Amino acid sequence: MQGISGFVLEEKGNQMPMKGAPKKITKGYHGTIYFFEPTKIAETITGSSSSTYIAIHTHQITSVETDSSGHYSVDLPVGKYSIFIKQGLGYYANTYDQFNNIALFEVFPATYTIANLIINNAATY
Repeated sequence: MQGISGFVLEEKGNQMPMKGAPKKITKGYHGTIYFFEPTKIAETITGSSSSTYIAIHTHQITSVETDSSGHYSVDLPVGKYSIFIKQGLGYYANTYDQFNNIALFEVFPATYTIANLIINNAATY
């Protein structure tokens, strides 16, 4: 079997390191993760920021729920997938490659690709 697994973590508020202050704790995000065919920015309708999407115009492959710690794992065929996190009425993804593919991860035979995702649209740095 093969697929993608990892954690979805959420950062909020001021994330600037401060001398003498304890390190900020990132909390696990409980929600739904969607796996689509490789998706370029032009194949979406963006929301209020460059990391939010109102609509995705590629084929959805599957979805999976994270547990309370933000962990998820899904079996997938070998191939490339764009990963989006459901957030409110839209989707969230904050990574892109040089070809404008959104949150693109590749699944290889007989292994699980680690895809740790961070939601940081409510954080400041």
